[in-house]
Amino acid sequence: MRPRILCIALVACFCLAAAVSPAETSKPTILPTITLDEFLNVTGITDAKISPDGSAAVIATESPDWKASVYRHDLWLWTAQAGLRPLTHSGSEERPEWSPDGKWVAFISDRALPDEEAGAEGEPESDAAKADRLWLIPVAGGEALPLFTEKLDVHAFAWSPDGTDLYYAVTSPQTHDEEEAQKDEWKDVIRWREQHRGDVLVKQAVAPALKRALEVAPPETAKADGDTKSSGSKSNDKKKSDAEKESSLPADAVTIAANSISIAEIAPSPDGKTVAFTTEPVHHRVESPADYEIFLAAPGGGEVRQLTHNQAIETGLRWSADSRSLYFVVQGAAGSLEGKYTDVQGRLYRMDAGSGKAERLGSASDASFEQFTLLADGREIAMGLKGTESQLYLVDGNRASKIEGVAGTYSSVDAARGSNAMVVRQSSINQPEQVYLAADPEHLDHATALTSFNPVFAERAQPEWQPYTWTSDDGRSVEGVLIFPPGKKGAKHLRMFTFIHGGPADADGNRFGADWYDWATLAADNGWLVFRPNYRGSAGYGDDFMLGIMPHLVSKPGRDILAGVDALVKDGYADPDRLAIGGYSYGGYMTNWLITQTTRFKAAVTGAGAVEHAANWGNDDETWDDAWYLGGQPWENPEIYQSEAALFRFDKVKTPTHLVQGGADVRVSYLEGVTMERAFQALGVAHSFLVFPGEGHGLGKNPWHGYIKVREELKWLEKYAGK
Repeated sequence: MRPRILCIALVACFCLAAAVSPAETSKPTILPTITLDEFLNVTGITDAKISPDGSAAVIATESPDWKASVYRHDLWLWTAQAGLRPLTHSGSEERPEWSPDGKWVAFISDRALPDEEAGAEGEPESDAAKADRLWLIPVAGGEALPLFTEKLDVHAFAWSPDGTDLYYAVTSPQTHDEEEAQKDEWKDVIRWREQHRGDVLVKQAVAPALKRALEVAPPETAKADGDTKSSGSKSNDKKKSDAEKESSLPADAVTIAANSISIAEIAPSPDGKTVAFTTEPVHHRVESPADYEIFLAAPGGGEVRQLTHNQAIETGLRWSADSRSLYFVVQGAAGSLEGKYTDVQGRLYRMDAGSGKAERLGSASDASFEQFTLLADGREIAMGLKGTESQLYLVDGNRASKIEGVAGTYSSVDAARGSNAMVVRQSSINQPEQVYLAADPEHLDHATALTSFNPVFAERAQPEWQPYTWTSDDGRSVEGVLIFPPGKKGAKHLRMFTFIHGGPADADGNRFGADWYDWATLAADNGWLVFRPNYRGSAGYGDDFMLGIMPHLVSKPGRDILAGVDALVKDGYADPDRLAIGGYSYGGYMTNWLITQTTRFKAAVTGAGAVEHAANWGNDDETWDDAWYLGGQPWENPEIYQSEAALFRFDKVKTPTHLVQGGADVRVSYLEGVTMERAFQALGVAHSFLVFPGEGHGLGKNPWHGYIKVREELKWLEKYAGK
């Protein structure tokens, strides 16, 4: 049956609660628990960027469109005068960036051009027919305009310092004749690696492009952005043929650099003399850290200089105001600049652009730095995960001082160029993530809320939580989180669901989660005590804690988790006869392993978790990381590959297990799930297996897939462990 979906996710709500009479206030208010429909109908915030002068912000969101069976991606504009309003309406806009003068926002979208044909009888274009072009929209109002009409997918882009040009990276284009020759010779044959083409970094002047776009735009573009029903001008002199659109770069685009692999980020220096960029492999499989480096190029083209040579994956490029230094992070489990690849915590660096000499910043702190921004006065603000919270830190050399903020988790930070104002995203377990404007970066507790998405959570009974610490089998202290059913904090002898996070370089704690992956509070609302262990390998507890997982990829953290379950049973919180376990991705790895180690769990729900490591090493898009975790390639350490694999212990499994897998997953092949299902079928273990067609690891295509996943997982827990 089609669920009833409340229309709360597509608009922001700013209404105050209705007033109540004194008589009503004397009665205790019993709030209903949230429904599955409400829980998964969330507007998620994916990005927030502050304007150069700090007076406005553009906010990107993702929300389910149940009727169309897709996720919408929209942009919102906040100003002090008008508050929050939609900036776009077509549902396919992402990665917004302000122009230096604050008058335009550039973004990537696969929306159709006015003269491009829709599908049959007005149906949307197929994915193959779409192109991720670069678009610009005036902040003062009006329709978005394409920077170019050629059928090119933009991988990365950035404004020039003066705003006259846009730099962007696309796959090195082929002419129409080259495309036809390739089709004629190879038909539909995939030439693994051989057919990969690297990227070109180009610069294109903005003003002429906008002039051309306005000349060919139909009259309807005078309307508000998002009127996609117009078919546009069809005159032959105002549109290019499909062959022309697919043939090459725009005529006025200047090639700055050509790269044999893809370009991931672009950062022009403030003085306009240098363009920095990072690289990544075309196939997006982490086979070697050498594919991830920083390069420097001149804006007019010419020699390209490789700045870094290391085993780290650098991200978040930003220049110092004097154009002498580059700042970047190496996020958790992405190596470091200090030596051979290891999965240590996230680190912040400053590198001299001339010599390539790097300095690690904030090294005296044991927080895992994942993002950062630079204030207009040159100070560095970094987002650091420590324990169960992610907070902001003021970084000065090797020191990092925690900024006065509010309890919970900060998930992004962006500072204005012309002032010290910044926007942050923040949440806690029972408070949905919102965007805040901080005029004083050192007092985040006085920040102003810019959004008020998902108000339904404040109108429903809320679970309560507390941190929980126990001692593992080797004496190491381990921390996690307990989430209690509403009104039952501290209650004993509860049915318990051990819900394991992915990563493993992640950590659960005081942050909001409401989606197909993180549904811990929904489980609590359904009467479960939810145990979220931050086992060995989790970030936020220091490098040694993260490194403790290698090479015992599942057995070492598995002992941490089982020790936590034992402690909760001993402390009286958990009913030993009503225990369940589950997780997705690495949480699936752990679930698959732990049900081979004990029969205490009455139910298991697992997704996208490997059951062996050799084939998964070959299929996984993070193969380099897999090899590090297991102490080498499969032929270098075959004993560990087998001893840490659940598959060879499945004859010990008695736990009824529910499996899910994305049918197009390249992080953990869906064939790992097929292997697990076949084993359970042969062994007579009660099980169920759901495959979501076309979905990758993140189940990001169709919201119904995530809805069905959580619905069936809750049913499975109730059926086998809930009584």
